[in-house]
Amino acid sequence: MDGKVMLTNAKIKEIKKLNEKSKARREAGLFVTEGPRMFVEAPLEWVEHIYVTEEFLQSADRGVLTDGDTAIRAGEMIQWMEHDIVTKEQMAKISDTQTPQGIMSIMRQPDYSFEDIMTKNKEAGFYMVLEDIQDPGNLGTIFRTAEGAGALGIIMSRGTVDIFNPKTIRATMGSIYRVPFMYTDDLEETVKRMKAGGIKVYAAHLKGEKYYDEQKYDKAAFLIGNEGNGLSGSIAACADEYIKIPMEGQLESLNAGVASALLMYEYHRQKRLKSL
Repeated sequence: MDGKVMLTNAKIKEIKKLNEKSKARREAGLFVTEGPRMFVEAPLEWVEHIYVTEEFLQSADRGVLTDGDTAIRAGEMIQWMEHDIVTKEQMAKISDTQTPQGIMSIMRQPDYSFEDIMTKNKEAGFYMVLEDIQDPGNLGTIFRTAEGAGALGIIMSRGTVDIFNPKTIRATMGSIYRVPFMYTDDLEETVKRMKAGGIKVYAAHLKGEKYYDEQKYDKAAFLIGNEGNGLSGSIAACADEYIKIPMEGQLESLNAGVASALLMYEYHRQKRLKSL
């Protein structure tokens, strides 16, 4: 359908559940994104349906929106894709944000296997392995930084916050589309499989003997633990080596997203130096 519709209360509740409940997202195999950039950058095969306001289409056509070029592109794409035009009031009801941007996309969740992620492990590269990260912003930031630093993939414990949480989706800034990822029910066993594939595992840990920038990396995986409790003993024990981040003052640790960024970009720095 590509005309004006009046969303039923049942449809509004269905979309709101996708925004609010991880169980609903998991059972439907869907998630929600908002804004022209998250629509334009999405792989087309992920797009299930589009809801858009008439005001967005008119503004995109005139190029007067904040993200002008992207909005224009979104407006052009929508014309040949199935979409429903809804009122601003309806968009506000189904939106997760206080100021809806006028376009919402229902996306299919990707399904990467361990083998899918490991197929990139042909040359030197690194993976992020996350245990029970709880803050949506932290997880989204790690995804965004992972793309920038060239991570091959991200593996998460089942206790990690839902990557399809709307707050996490926004924080990824589109990196969710480009960084392969998976959840595992047995993180310890998954790490052991990575090690069997020739990947050396490093844990950011207070007991580290070397600073993170003193270690030389090749095929690597970095273990990052829960914001409050760090890595569990069983997962930390899987590491080949502990590395630490120098700390001044009375702090014992950094934010999980910040710590991840330091490790990822140290790997990236060493990779650049090797290529000179």
